[in-house]
Amino acid sequence: MRLKPGALLRFYSLCGILIQVAATKNKVRGSQGQFPLTQNVTVVEGGTANLTCRVDQNDNTSLQWSNPAQQTLYFDDKKALRDNRIELVRASWHELSISVSDVSLSDEGQYTCSLFTMPVKTSKAFLTVLGVPEKPQITGFTSPVMEGERMQLTCKTSGSKPAADIRWFKNDKEVKDVKYLKEEDANRKTFTVSSTLDFLADRNDDGAVVSCRVDHESLNSTPQIAMQVLEIHYTPLVKIISSNSWPEEGQSIVLTCESKGKPVPEPVLWTKDGGELPDPERMVVNGRVLSISFLNKTDNGTYRCEAKNPIGRNSTEYVLIVHDPNALAGKTGPDHALIGGIVAVVVFVTLCSIILLGRYLARHKGTYLTNEAKGAEDAPDADTAIINAEGSQVNAEEKKEYFI
Repeated sequence: MRLKPGALLRFYSLCGILIQVAATKNKVRGSQGQFPLTQNVTVVEGGTANLTCRVDQNDNTSLQWSNPAQQTLYFDDKKALRDNRIELVRASWHELSISVSDVSLSDEGQYTCSLFTMPVKTSKAFLTVLGVPEKPQITGFTSPVMEGERMQLTCKTSGSKPAADIRWFKNDKEVKDVKYLKEEDANRKTFTVSSTLDFLADRNDDGAVVSCRVDHESLNSTPQIAMQVLEIHYTPLVKIISSNSWPEEGQSIVLTCESKGKPVPEPVLWTKDGGELPDPERMVVNGRVLSISFLNKTDNGTYRCEAKNPIGRNSTEYVLIVHDPNALAGKTGPDHALIGGIVAVVVFVTLCSIILLGRYLARHKGTYLTNEAKGAEDAPDADTAIINAEGSQVNAEEKKEYFI
């Protein structure tokens, strides 16, 4: 069978159409199982945001990025929105990446990547824009401050998103007891935060560095800091230092009056017992130093050092006692009078003890019988007297003799 040329042409056209339809169906089936992949992005205000959309398998299906207002930014490699900040980074069948430079707070929102299959598949990426806090400022400081006055220092910063954190330090030591206030700005996107440090001025705070530190995630671990050096005025603090802890007659002594205050105290004033120094030739004042030469007993007394500045005055006292070097030597040598007295007491006590002991023994010696018995005088001879005495010993009255 022989076909006519016209019929053969129609046959080839039909086959081509069938093949094209089949290819299109296969393409759609291959893309239908795919979803575009995106990620949320966080960027600091003024920085650059990179938005990337990927597809693992794609048979020449188009990709598109659109902004939160559903305006098309890029369709494949074709730019759709006239914005010089938006640029194409990469365009292929598997990826569409764009960048947005000089990002502002108004750019924040949900961006959409679309894969044009049947039906169209989308993926969302949220762009978060961080508001950078402004450099903080400390207000409420007056210089100088009198000791004992109340100080209220306020640190304030605006434009942070989310709200920044404020911390206080005094000489690198954190102060915890502070007040914190957060307010929303007029744009309803950023915040103004403030913190107040309240304390009483003390002389120990003079020259201290008070710092206010603002921490925020947009600062990349580099906080913003405002500093203020405190200047506290206070009355003088006075102290006397002696060069000799045991002054003796004939020696010298130097008394130094140390005074610390702000403003710096005027030259100190030395007095003795409430009056002027009595002997200017030996008592010489040189600035804060009082020198006394050839000490004697008349120098004993209370010496006062007084210092003053525009804030007030203060004083302290030193009691001077001049010692006799000879009396000191006598105290250190043996005391012969004391030793003699002790010996005399010991001898007296010993003699008294002996006398009392003798009297005691004498009183308790006992009794004894004499050789003379009653009627012995009438005996003719001695032998008879003795015999009579012995025989009558039992009945005879005993003669007792006591030694007193």
